Amino acid sequence: MIGMELSKIIIDEKSQEQVVVLKEKQGSRVLPIIVGINEALAIRIKLSNVDPPRPLTHDLIKKIIESLEITVERVVIDKLINATFHAKLFLKKLDGSTVIVDARPSDAIALAVRTGAPVFVEDEILERSAVK
Repeated sequence: MIGMELSKIIIDEKSQEQVVVLKEKQGSRVLPIIVGINEALAIRIKLSNVDPPRPLTHDLIKKIIESLEITVERVVIDKLINATFHAKLFLKKLDGSTVIVDARPSDAIALAVRTGAPVFVEDEILERSAVK
């Protein structure tokens, strides 16, 4: 697994799609991931330190996780199927056990931004999809 960090969120001028760009922490490769406008906005809001008057969906999920005394251990983008990325949330319970939950990368990244959880990409995925 390769450690990644959120580099930027851009709008593709041609397609008008929102793109989250992850950058390799120990290298120069980047991984562009197309996300929905709502998820891109959720990430942008948190990065901009905007405090909405009511919790947004990802804020609500974070509060639920915290109230259950669970921590987001890490996010792993682990599959690429038919040009669609897949991710897993690794959640650590109070007893030390780990629960793995399937997630869209956009939702997983939005949650990672809120919890400070690290983001990783499987080596094979980065080899196939990274841009230098």
